[in-house]
Amino acid sequence: MTHPSHETIDPIVRAALAEDVGDGDVTTLLTVPAETQQSGRLIAKQAGVIAGIEVARGVWTMLDPTTRLVELAEDGSRVEPGDTIATVHGPGRALLMGERTALNFLQRMSGIATLTRQFVEAVKGTRATILDTRKTAPGLRVLDKWAVRLGGGHNHRIGLFDMVLIKNNHISAAGGISEAVRRVRAGDLRKRKIEVEVKTLAELEETLQLNVDQILLDNMSLATLGQAVTQAAGRVPLEASGNVTLETVASVAATGVDFISVGALTHSVRALDLSLRLFEPTP
Repeated sequence: MTHPSHETIDPIVRAALAEDVGDGDVTTLLTVPAETQQSGRLIAKQAGVIAGIEVARGVWTMLDPTTRLVELAEDGSRVEPGDTIATVHGPGRALLMGERTALNFLQRMSGIATLTRQFVEAVKGTRATILDTRKTAPGLRVLDKWAVRLGGGHNHRIGLFDMVLIKNNHISAAGGISEAVRRVRAGDLRKRKIEVEVKTLAELEETLQLNVDQILLDNMSLATLGQAVTQAAGRVPLEASGNVTLETVASVAATGVDFISVGALTHSVRALDLSLRLFEPTP
């Protein structure tokens, strides 16, 4: 996944503003004169990793192109409580109309980046790479996965289209692992990367004979993960998956797997606490 373009981000921002502002922010329009100019500070209220500054900038410039956001902390950097992340300047109406939407993006993305950084730090010194999953908020996948990268994690597949992941239900429908892989190789003209999910060491052994690109070890115990690593002997990269937490991830990494996928990075986001503090308006 590359850095999202404005062509990708803008429709997401536009939809969020349409949802929140609708045909006009009645409170702001009735209380803030059109000529009012204001400035404000985006402030961290807890420690974490910042992500989404460019998206917040896009919110305010979409409302009024004369608004300016000056970042004081880069995306991917760590902040402490009380730190000023950025300053914003422009028409008071635009700043207030965009406040909640900008904060929603910033807080969600920063929460993802913060948790990802914690997982990445927990596996330092091992060979394991932290991966995300497709368990993202509908419509926000590109931002959720961008936040994972800003936190130091790596993206797995972006969707159902960019690689093959043969899971339990596919295996059942095809009549077995070998047959599922055969069908993919016969039918995929683009020859995309193939990963297969296995639940037992017997399934692992069958899959190792198929020369696939990666094998997902689903919900295996630590002891079984260690056996799987020994059995694979480096022939195929192995990914551990299934209810991995901050408390268990170091032990999972210690088994020697190459990748650890963590759905909680994006499906159970705890937003980072941020706020916008406006200064006194100027005429």
